[in-house]
Amino acid sequence: MSVSISLKEMILMKAEARGFSLLPRQPVSSLLSGRHASRLRGRGLTFEELRHYHPGDDVRTIDWKATARLRSTHVRSYSEERERPVIIVVDQRSSMFFGSRRAFKSVVAAELAALGAWRSLEAGDRVGGIVFNENEVVEIRPHRSRTRVLRLFHEIVKMNQQLASDQPAAGTTTLNDALEKALHVAKHDCLVVLISDLDGADAETRRLSTLIAARNDMLVAAVYDPLGASLCGAPGMVAVDRGSIWEIPEGGLFQSQFRQAFQDRVDEWQKIFRNLKVPVMPISTSVSAGKQVLSLLGHRTTAK
Repeated sequence: MSVSISLKEMILMKAEARGFSLLPRQPVSSLLSGRHASRLRGRGLTFEELRHYHPGDDVRTIDWKATARLRSTHVRSYSEERERPVIIVVDQRSSMFFGSRRAFKSVVAAELAALGAWRSLEAGDRVGGIVFNENEVVEIRPHRSRTRVLRLFHEIVKMNQQLASDQPAAGTTTLNDALEKALHVAKHDCLVVLISDLDGADAETRRLSTLIAARNDMLVAAVYDPLGASLCGAPGMVAVDRGSIWEIPEGGLFQSQFRQAFQDRVDEWQKIFRNLKVPVMPISTSVSAGKQVLSLLGHRTTAK
């Protein structure tokens, strides 16, 4: 069971950051492909020139005002921007310090951040991030460099290892505080990747996500633990939630109600993000983060 992650482990994950893409061209089975309701728009377009129409040109690129003024058909030519800012928002609050199989949610969030950062850098994008816990929100401005990626990793590792220390989370920073920061950083045409268990998500979370998604691409990696989705009671078993200690009741009724409450919340937020055309990747702590990303983004291995 991985309780914390090291900088070396995040660096080594570069070898796993292949076989998937965060750009618009996706395998048909990918969560981000055009066959799904949610999809990424990708990098922006840069205007290059106004030129004469040639047979085969897309008629949607005709500039009708220029055509009328110049009395011959002209089209506007664009090229895709070579890079775009990728903002990775990483949750390292105390709610993420939980796990029953393979790794804690906080570790899985760090693994996902490493995969996304390395893949984006390899694709030529600028990488930055926002890392937060109850005590602080740290912003790393996007830049196309390995040094900037390592700085992002350093902040993630620092907060991740603080969770395993004996120091209690004394602050009051919320998920919405991090999204507010992301809204100010991601002005337009960015890719904002939120990696969180969505603990504390509310109407304000929805409002902020709406504003971010209106001007940018957005992708949510919702991290969960199987035990957190299906909690089973046993004689004398207790649970701790935000400082409150309570005994878990025995019996199947409690278990079924707990599972239903969890599923209802998942369905609610999937619907909210679907309406915003924001893809949601459910990521379990029980399976390798890399394998899940490859599966969700349509990777297919070739038989030998």
